[in-house]
Amino acid sequence: QVQLVESGGGLVQAGGSLRLSCVASGRTFDGYWMGWFRQAPGQEREFIGCITWSGGSRYVTDSMKGRFTISKDSAKDTVYLQMNTLRPEDTADYYCAADRSVPNLSRMQADYWGQGTQVTVSS
Repeated sequence: QVQLVESGGGLVQAGGSLRLSCVASGRTFDGYWMGWFRQAPGQEREFIGCITWSGGSRYVTDSMKGRFTISKDSAKDTVYLQMNTLRPEDTADYYCAADRSVPNLSRMQADYWGQGTQVTVSS
């Protein structure tokens, strides 16, 4: 059974940092891109960026580049989303997902999704 399990969310003050984790299991993800997304209350899901399972390539959308970075620990089958200088508008549920296609991920399409972890940024 394929599972993507996010963790690391919580309440943080504006200006603070959080690191979200996504542990992947249940199959080999060679050839997959691991993406991060977020969905704020009442808004559509938003693509943050992605990284190859090998960790060799990564991409973060321009709007979040500089504050958000994506990395991977191959030994732990875990993908991370490091979020710095958090703002109240970063409050959302954050999801990881896996797909072989970056265009698919950018369209919020993926073979596998995690259940999400909630991030709340207080002002």
